[in-house]
Amino acid sequence: MRYFAPTTVEEAVGLLAEAPGRKVFAGATDVIPQMRAGRPEPDGLVDLKHIDRLVGVRKTATGWVIGAATPTSQLTGNAELSAEFPGLCEGAGLIGSDQVQNRSSLGGNLCNASPAADSVPAMVVNAMRAVIASGGGTRTVAVQDVPTGPGRTTLAPGEFVIEFELDSAPANTGDAYLRLIPRTEMDIAVVGAAARITLDASGTVTAAALALGAVAPTVVRVADAESALVGKAIDDDVLAAVAAAASAACNPIDDKRGTITYRRHVAGVLAKRAVTIAAERARNRASGTPSTNGGSH
Repeated sequence: MRYFAPTTVEEAVGLLAEAPGRKVFAGATDVIPQMRAGRPEPDGLVDLKHIDRLVGVRKTATGWVIGAATPTSQLTGNAELSAEFPGLCEGAGLIGSDQVQNRSSLGGNLCNASPAADSVPAMVVNAMRAVIASGGGTRTVAVQDVPTGPGRTTLAPGEFVIEFELDSAPANTGDAYLRLIPRTEMDIAVVGAAARITLDASGTVTAAALALGAVAPTVVRVADAESALVGKAIDDDVLAAVAAAASAACNPIDDKRGTITYRRHVAGVLAKRAVTIAAERARNRASGTPSTNGGSH
């Protein structure tokens, strides 16, 4: 198997066009374990981490651009990004160990297409967009439209994600990500839940997004929970409706980490907690109080 380290997007596109059996990687934290587990080796591996455009976090006039191969440790270590999007950085900070986070990336976590990927629910509620390169140029799609099932994506042969676009958070907005795992760290989510809440001056929800991971073949947006939140102040009755909607939206499997019944119950619990934390962060942003960690483990 051959190894390639292109330094430009165009060079990477050309390498993939030369041999359809070649595969890109952004950190190899998924592809190497998969090969060791017996998956067929690709004809060649194309390392994206030597392309400057794909590595780095950049603030723009309208939001942020995050290179698809940027180590997740650079996200959690970015104080300004973490203050504006604590939930996104929480999800990124749960991908493996500290050592793994020096290699892992949002692009790899998304395109590995695991239903339990920790960064993806928070990417979805924050309406992030993926910029995708191919021989025909680039196209931009919503992050939630990339995975189609376990290990499957909408990327055509020769395509790869260059970067992610993230609009600035509106005023009085907060996000959060929580997961349940069997161990205290370095495990795969039994259920993950991300929420984003925007409040007006009276505490009424003006916009809401809720997404669940590890409960279906892809991340699930919970539209009924979002509808239950918008136009209301968050109270016990609203949170009960959020929990019920989250549980109903699940289509999980039974496996060694959890039963269908258990996952549905946990999804409701985590959805309530994520919404509560996101709303508190929205209130804190309105008052200028720093966000606190919601306890993602």
